This record gives sequence, C-alpha cells and structure tokens, in this order.
Amino acid sequence: MGKLEDFLSGTRILKEVDSPVNGHIVVKTDLAWGTHIQAGGLTQSGGVVESVWKSTFKELKELRTEKIKDVLILGLGGGTIAKLVRGNFPDAKIVGVDLDSIMVDLGRKYLNLDNYYVDVVIRDAFEFLTNNKLPNTNHYDLVCVDLYQGDKYPEKFEKESFLKLILKKLSPEGIVIFNRLYYGEKRPMAMRFLKKLEKIFGQVEVIHPEANIMFLGRRFHGILSKISRRQKRKK
Repeated sequence: MGKLEDFLSGTRILKEVDSPVNGHIVVKTDLAWGTHIQAGGLTQSGGVVESVWKSTFKELKELRTEKIKDVLILGLGGGTIAKLVRGNFPDAKIVGVDLDSIMVDLGRKYLNLDNYYVDVVIRDAFEFLTNNKLPNTNHYDLVCVDLYQGDKYPEKFEKESFLKLILKKLSPEGIVIFNRLYYGEKRPMAMRFLKKLEKIFGQVEVIHPEANIMFLGRRFHGILSKISRRQKRKK
C-alpha cells in the first residue's frame, strides 16, 4: 500500500518484528479494522479475524444451551478468540496455547490480551495435548483451533492422531471449532480437511463460510442438526 493510500485509509504501522515461527509480523491500525496483527500478509489477530470468530460465536451462543465452563484455545495468537470467549462466556476458565511467544507478547501490548485472564502456555499444540503434566488434563466444553502460521496450516495438525487427541479432550457435550482459509487453492484443501474431521467427529457442520470457513464438531450431534436447519433457512 502506498503512502497516499495509507493516509486515506488511516493506516499506521505500530510495530514490525521477525519471528522464527510466523516470519515477518506487522502490527497495524486503520480506520476500517482498528488494531490488528498480520503475519505472512494475512491478519492473524484482530481485524477481519475478529469479525469471522465473532459471527461464529454468535451462532454458538444462540444454539448452545449447556454452560461453557472450560475453554481451550489452540493458536492463541494475539488473543482475539480469548477476547470473544470472555465476552460471551464471562465465567469461563480459558487456557490459551501458542508456540510463538512474540505473537503473544504483541497481543499483550497491542490487543489487551492480559485483560481476558488467560492461562497462557507457550508450547506446540501437539505437545500440549500429549503431555499429561500440563494443565490440560481437564475436559473442555469448547476447543477453538486456529493454528495458521501466515497462510500455512501445518500438516501435523491435520493428522488423525491430532484430531483424536482433541476429541479425547472434549467434555461429553463439548464442541470444537476449526478455522480454515477458504479462497483459491485453499478451498479444496479445506474440503479435504472436512473429510478427515468427519471420520473423527462424525457429523461436522459449516457454520460461517467467508474468506474463512468454520467447521464445528462435537461428541453428540443434537446441536449440529439445529445448525443445519438454520443454515438451510438462510440460503
């Protein structure tokens, strides 16, 4: 974006830093999206990411009748999901896992992450789920998975072994939400991932297609049939 376009859009770069996990990270603020964090040219926290997850949580809150007490975020980033969890389920205990301490620190400084009272764990998500000594021995009512590094989704987080670990961590009525990019070549990749999810979680529903697509699964499927009917009415 040129200087004139930056001026007209109100864009300012607040911070630039290189991360061994996410590469070049830029913290920006503009009139349209406020303060947000980008890596690999894509927004990772705040901005459009908050819009996508906000719409998803709206659907979830309308349909979820059981109280959500324990939440696990795999891919905490700058804290956007934590912000929305705290806003929708104010009494929930939140555990947030992220490998990139730089991204988390940027969230603390620019996106008020500390205000959402998250038990932050700097660790690989796969290791977190397989290490019983970590504070993830509970079963979670909600698991949010957003594990992109730039526009790349690490292959190990698509493996059935990883998905089964998540299933084991769900409470009896637990829900898991996966965020995937959904444009260009990302579309068939997302659909292949959906097929894998269906093997593990049975029925999986799409609840918010945009440039991103959200997949929702759970142990029991009552809520999913409700979502299906709502989505059909919207078409």
